Amino acid sequence: MNNRIFLALSSLTILANFAYAGSPPADAIRGKTLYKIYCTQCHGLEGDGYGINVADMEVLPRDHTETKEMKTRTDKDLFKAIKFGGKAIDKSVLMPNWDGNLSDRQIDDLVEYLRVLCCTKTGK
Repeated sequence: MNNRIFLALSSLTILANFAYAGSPPADAIRGKTLYKIYCTQCHGLEGDGYGINVADMEVLPRDHTETKEMKTRTDKDLFKAIKFGGKAIDKSVLMPNWDGNLSDRQIDDLVEYLRVLCCTKTGK
């Protein structure tokens, strides 16, 4: 193969790999949209734990606006709870697992939004 062609193809391969390397950073705006779709029924429109499903629940959902409590949760724990359900982190079995509905990237976006919602991080 001609050296110029080889170098051109090598450069394109490197650029393509660089462009798609890793996943894009988590995005709180995308997370907010997902939160409205998947989380507000239990956690409420404001994230305070008072969604429309609360009347039928024995355990109140987590108040995601409670900064002191949310600071004790790592991003890894939040990710795990969303992906595998509350039972995965020894919390309520009423918190369903969302791994069948949400990709890991979407869960990262939700975690990013939770950090904004509880005032431990500013939004984009």
